[in-house]
Order: sequence, then structure tokens, then C-alpha cells
Amino acid sequence: GKTSIADRMIVASGGSSRLVNAMCEHIVAKLKGLGLKPKTEGRAQSDWVLIDAGDVIVHIFRPEVRAFYNIEKIWALSPELTPIDLPTVKTA
Repeated sequence: GKTSIADRMIVASGGSSRLVNAMCEHIVAKLKGLGLKPKTEGRAQSDWVLIDAGDVIVHIFRPEVRAFYNIEKIWALSPELTPIDLPTVKTA
């Protein structure tokens, strides 16, 4: 209910620029497999990659960049909504 640009926003972290880029490649491939044509931004540096899949926007950050921008605070959930508890994936 905060914006008309998307219905959902996914925020994720990858432990390195290489992992952020790999996560982006995987998500984009899956979306293309579903017949979507996602657009990406930030892949050159892979500190913060944005994937625009139409109704869903995916942000993938390196942890330091995610902490710096703190977009969760900007896009905080409305009081009537609750976040989905997902397991955290740790990388070596």
C-alpha cells in the first residue's frame, strides 16, 4: 500500500559481490523461464542489484551496503501486515 510501482518487494543479502551477481543471474534465469522479461540495474558493481520483475521488485545487497541504505526502514510494513519469516541462508 506504499507505492503503485510494485505489489511486493523482496530484500536479500549476498556475502560478496560475486554471490550477489550469482543470485541475480539465478533469479533472472528463473523469471525468464516463467516468460517474464526482468530488467536489472547495478550488476556491474554487484553491491546492490535491483531486479524489476513487474509486480515484484527484488533488491540484493552486500551486507554492508544493505546496512548503509536500510531500505527496510524506508519501506517499513504497514501495521496490519506482518513479515514472512524465512530462513536465513548463510554462506561460507
